[in-house]
Amino acid sequence: MQRLGHTRSSRQQDHLLLTPDTFIRAPLPGMQRATAVVHVSPAMGAAFTQYTAEFEAGGVLGPSDAQRFVYVIEGELAVRGTSGEHRLQQGDYCYVTAAHDVRFEALPASRAAVIEKTYKPLEKKPPCILTGRERDVEPKPLMDDKDLAVRVLLPDDFDFDFAVNTMTFQPGATLPMVEIHVMEHGLLMLEGAGIYRLGENWYPVAAGDFIWMAPYLPQWFGALGKAPTKYLIYKDWNRHPLA
Repeated sequence: MQRLGHTRSSRQQDHLLLTPDTFIRAPLPGMQRATAVVHVSPAMGAAFTQYTAEFEAGGVLGPSDAQRFVYVIEGELAVRGTSGEHRLQQGDYCYVTAAHDVRFEALPASRAAVIEKTYKPLEKKPPCILTGRERDVEPKPLMDDKDLAVRVLLPDDFDFDFAVNTMTFQPGATLPMVEIHVMEHGLLMLEGAGIYRLGENWYPVAAGDFIWMAPYLPQWFGALGKAPTKYLIYKDWNRHPLA
């Protein structure tokens, strides 16, 4: 509901908070019976694009000229390619290289987080397609804090030039420090709520919100509420800063 021009969304030079009340939906080339909420792109200064794809039953995600990571938020997707068919349900994910011909089709109405990035090659290349289930990934505590669990969704090797993790905070858990680093982030809140420090600004955030963080942005998060908080987070990784 419109509240006389009020929103929690905020656009700053080095960060972006987008809340669902400001989302605009539009189809991308190749989409069928689907639309995208583009959260961040090079137009904002990011080196990647992230959007939420919203599918009707039978909706299709078009091809991409970039490598792609897809995480199912709700519903079920069929992933069809030369390696056969894979089914992705809530919490499942798929990585495909740009050159691999893969079709993503929604079975029931579905939503998925999609990350696309131009690949920065080394001597080796990542596998053409990789699928996984978040629930099958062993959670590891961040800096020995058992109340903050990290699940690493992509292999930690130099074939991959970005990382995607989920981070789950028990009520009251916080990042152990204010982080400042060379990586940029795309962050989608999946569950719960909390407070995010971005630069010198403090924002209440909740499930459904998206945050982009530029390199070297001071950042910190604390979970609020009586239930765990979880987000999906992207970062560029495994490449020299001069690459």
